[in-house]
Amino acid sequence: MTIRPQTKRTLRTFGIGAACGFVVGAALAGILITWYAQPGRAAGPRTPSVSSTDGLADVDSPILEARAAASTTTGTGGSKPTPSLVAAAPEDLARHDLEIPVEGIKRSQLTDTFDDKRGGQRIHEALDILAPRNTPVKAVEDGTIARLFESKAGGTTIYQFDPTEQYCYYYAHLERYASGLAEGDHVKKGQVIGYVGTSGNAPKDTPHLHFAVFKLTSAKRWWEGTPINPYGILR
Repeated sequence: MTIRPQTKRTLRTFGIGAACGFVVGAALAGILITWYAQPGRAAGPRTPSVSSTDGLADVDSPILEARAAASTTTGTGGSKPTPSLVAAAPEDLARHDLEIPVEGIKRSQLTDTFDDKRGGQRIHEALDILAPRNTPVKAVEDGTIARLFESKAGGTTIYQFDPTEQYCYYYAHLERYASGLAEGDHVKKGQVIGYVGTSGNAPKDTPHLHFAVFKLTSAKRWWEGTPINPYGILR
């Protein structure tokens, strides 16, 4: 078949145009790839990142755990320097005459587990008070329910401020709350606020109350403070 000169010119023009288009397209693609690869440049829609608390997966220290939770749920945690995790002197707290938080437990039955190691090198910073499941847990003194909190490590927990709002009492691994208990409630010393259980990372065959005390900062945030050993105070 004979191709006319005009047709040859048309094919030649089309071929040149296609080649140029390919070169331009490749160059544009290269520019876009380089642009998107720049640090901090997103290459399209993506799921927002969420701060991971995996490093605190075995933490039932009320301050560390609550601060991690607050930073991911309210955006307020972590904005302040981490308080020093050193037991504070409890001289004034000893005058509060705290109630034993688990019904039926005598002071002589308490064991000091404050300095025990948990998860490797982490200090426990609390007392573990063993008792049968569903044993009533009582408020150690008058105060306010600052927070009812469900967490991976502590399970069903209560944060209670003392009347002066200088100290916070932390009750963890509860089976459940007392009926009708709500944040902001004023509770009386000895009032039942929950029940012993194994929620969170507690061994399922060892019901106990994880009880901690910490001195609040001037900001009076339920997740910030300095741990205090409750053993000497309760004894």
